[in-house]
Amino acid sequence: MMERKVRVRFAPSPTGPLHIGGVRTALYNYLFARANGGDMILRIEDTDSRRFVPGAEEYINESLAWLGIGIDEGVREGGEFGPYKQSQRRDIYREYVKILLDSGKAYIAFDTPEELEAARTATPNFQYDASTRGSMRNSLTMSDEEVKALIDGGTQYVVRFRIEPDREVRVNDLIRGEVIVNSSILDDKVLYKSADDLPTYHLANIVDDHLMEVSHVIRGEEWLPSAPLHVLLYEAFGWSDTMPRFVHLPLLLKPVGNGKLSKRDGDKLGFPVFPLEWHDPNSGEISSGYREKGYLPEAVVNFLALLGWNPGDDSELMDMDELVRKFSFDHCSKAGAKFDYQKGIWFNHEYLMKKDNDELAALFMPVLAEKGISDFSSDYVAKALGMVKGRANLIPDLWSQADFFFVAPVSYAEKDVRKRWSADTPRIMEELIVILEGIEDMTSANAEKIVLDWISEKGYHLGNVMNAFRLAVVGACRGPHMFDITELMPKNEVIDRIRKAIETIPAPEK
Repeated sequence: MMERKVRVRFAPSPTGPLHIGGVRTALYNYLFARANGGDMILRIEDTDSRRFVPGAEEYINESLAWLGIGIDEGVREGGEFGPYKQSQRRDIYREYVKILLDSGKAYIAFDTPEELEAARTATPNFQYDASTRGSMRNSLTMSDEEVKALIDGGTQYVVRFRIEPDREVRVNDLIRGEVIVNSSILDDKVLYKSADDLPTYHLANIVDDHLMEVSHVIRGEEWLPSAPLHVLLYEAFGWSDTMPRFVHLPLLLKPVGNGKLSKRDGDKLGFPVFPLEWHDPNSGEISSGYREKGYLPEAVVNFLALLGWNPGDDSELMDMDELVRKFSFDHCSKAGAKFDYQKGIWFNHEYLMKKDNDELAALFMPVLAEKGISDFSSDYVAKALGMVKGRANLIPDLWSQADFFFVAPVSYAEKDVRKRWSADTPRIMEELIVILEGIEDMTSANAEKIVLDWISEKGYHLGNVMNAFRLAVVGACRGPHMFDITELMPKNEVIDRIRKAIETIPAPEK
């Protein structure tokens, strides 16, 4: 049999922000598709109209675009297998509901919520299946005339899949191997609801995956229990030969303790669980996002890729192209992956270090704008950030490391003042101003030689003078090489800052 083209789909529901676990699922779909010359489909599963949240679909698209997860077919991109939004495929689903009903693979059920609740109360662990369906209100226990009369009268109903008991259902999973489930543990799942004329997840997914020629269904471990039902549905439609391969990814686990990663973990430990900041339109709550926290998308991608997968070697820092080259499910773990958010910070630091200074400056400009700073060239900003980026983990950290390049100190670190500013310091700093005024070439090496020669000639203590110099210009004894700072900063600004320190820092108490 000819090998099918790899076609994968990421199929989120627009019920809120995209969780970081969903992002990893999208990433693995993308990596697998690209590694095998395949296509990536984005399908919006909006059949649950009650849970629809305005803005969620746009959020999903923006998140994937920010991370560089390219989509080949989707609502925005189009494609020959559309529509790619399930709410726009009602006519298609009705056709397949009819096929199941006509073949006796499904039946119509009229049980009200109250009747179902009464059955659950009367029978412990009640399940709507072969052993109970005969006592319920459905087309298997009613005449055709009764069924037609109820439907014509506008009675709401659902369509349930008719599962035959005591069958071995085999699910072949690329990570977990063969999983065998007895059909008796499965209930007759609802496939369609007349109330909103939409299918449930179970039917819509099967129909869409088949019609869109999906070759591999790559999704989270939480969907594994639904896989046996999906196998049976493929069989019911006669599509077993085109059934996709299943891949159920390991869970993302809490950084501390047991259980699945949740938003509460992020709130408690101070890390995002969403790719972008989310503004809940209903509650008004704002949830932090990786982008707004100052993470680089390539760092987030690299970090997520290694949560449940490894390249088979010691590689850690891998861009998207390298991840694509190395990706396969052979090295995916069955066990859940601890969400080590500190490792995510490490990845971001490493990518900041690798980032071109001009690109970094462009990313930092919004931070400066927030501070009301706009009178520095992008070249100046790039050079300043290049000196301090090794000390930063996130984009906003750059401000705390580079603020003095843009704003003169208005106060001075008390500890450094006590240690580095003596009674003689103002006089020595006045002398330093004269030396600096006489330097025409303020390049780092030249200015350093002239100043150090002066210190030596005068017999001053090198550490005391240089630390006082730094304190005056920076406001604290921190920052990169002093003469790299003074090469970039205008000389008149350096001198003005020294004068201000002389005037501002009080004489030490005797």
